[in-house]
Amino acid sequence: MEDLAEYHGDISKKRAEEILSKAGRDGSYLIRDSERLPGSYCACVLCGEWVYTYRVFKQKDGYWTIETAPGTKERFFRKVSNLISAFKIPDQGISVPLLYPVNKPKHQQ
Repeated sequence: MEDLAEYHGDISKKRAEEILSKAGRDGSYLIRDSERLPGSYCACVLCGEWVYTYRVFKQKDGYWTIETAPGTKERFFRKVSNLISAFKIPDQGISVPLLYPVNKPKHQQ
């Protein structure tokens, strides 16, 4: 996860919302640590005036998955980068595709 430029680490949901609001484009997204579930992550994506948050998990077998809308078939990926690529396509069970990565500023890496 640390290899991804869009991974912001241990930032709050509120801070993620501030960062994405400044980005200002639907489909802008970042990845952060989950505040509620240690060891899991959140994909936060801007859609209009809202930031939607989807939990991202690494399974015990090493595969990655993302929490999607009810009724959407759960999918598993060998790499988190493959998961992100798959969710750049519309209608995958999240409100808006992950189109524009918002990278962590270099001075914070």
